[in-house]
Amino acid sequence: MSHDPSIRAGRDKLIYMANQIATFFEAQPGDAASEGIAKHINEFWEPRMRRQFFDIVDAGGEGLKPQVVEAAKTIRRPAPEPAPAGQA
Repeated sequence: MSHDPSIRAGRDKLIYMANQIATFFEAQPGDAASEGIAKHINEFWEPRMRRQFFDIVDAGGEGLKPQVVEAAKTIRRPAPEPAPAGQA
């Protein structure tokens, strides 16, 4: 994990946002909560945000509510970010 404070702040913000979405859907019965979380993230988070989200999930999901980790199974994983022009 990076020690760059701006990266850490961005990571913490995404965790906070994902957990807020989970809090909203907590009262839903059965699988509806994880389905609602995934639907919201799929519809409203741009690919860059979802890439950062999956960086967190792939690193173990520290700080994410269990419902968010469960929802990650049905969140669309975006394609890797293309390399900047002139780089291979």
